[in-house]
Amino acid sequence: MPASTECSATPVPADQALTVYFDGACPLCRREIAWYRRRPGAERICWTDVSAAPPGTVAPGLAREAAMARFHVRLADGTLVSGGRAFAELWARLPGFALAGRLLRRRPLALLLEAAYRLFLPVRPYLQRLAGARRG
Repeated sequence: MPASTECSATPVPADQALTVYFDGACPLCRREIAWYRRRPGAERICWTDVSAAPPGTVAPGLAREAAMARFHVRLADGTLVSGGRAFAELWARLPGFALAGRLLRRRPLALLLEAAYRLFLPVRPYLQRLAGARRG
């Protein structure tokens, strides 16, 4: 089964186009993405759940395994970014977070955001189980 992508028909300025790749099988990720999708501006973002995709490539330059292990977004120019920078790019396109996103794309804040994201990754499996237990 291919990755599930939802994109709005709303025209998006080329410099603001963004595709988000997320792990829809992760209860924590699913909740967070659902929260972002309810924010103003989210209708202009393509949301791609890679959890149902078969092993291999889910998008140019992005393997399913990598997309499941780390948050990724694709910018309008085709650049694929992950981790803290991916969150900054997402936030930069959501009106309530745009200023924070633009600031966090710049050094040294971008480096701090990436460090925080890397510290979060080992904790993620425990939080996933907790989120799954709360849901079930």
